[in-house]
Amino acid sequence: MNKQELIAQVSDTAGLTKGDAVKAVEAVFDAISAALKKGDEVRLVGFGTFSVSKRKASTGRNPRTGEPMSIAASSQPKFKAGKGLKDSVN
Repeated sequence: MNKQELIAQVSDTAGLTKGDAVKAVEAVFDAISAALKKGDEVRLVGFGTFSVSKRKASTGRNPRTGEPMSIAASSQPKFKAGKGLKDSVN
């Protein structure tokens, strides 16, 4: 399922117009992104938890030349599925 299919599904399920469904889906994505950007985690009980993981700076090797290179520290978004989501899939 891609984003447009998700919007169509939300529209049908909630009885919203496509325009309202687009606004709703975008608002959810924006709210989650904003919370993660601030360093907060987003817990959706029964669905899962979105969080941010910090990765330390490290050194790696360029696969073409083999010479060492530095890899900068970064923040990575993570998602851990909740029990309700796991149970619905199995």
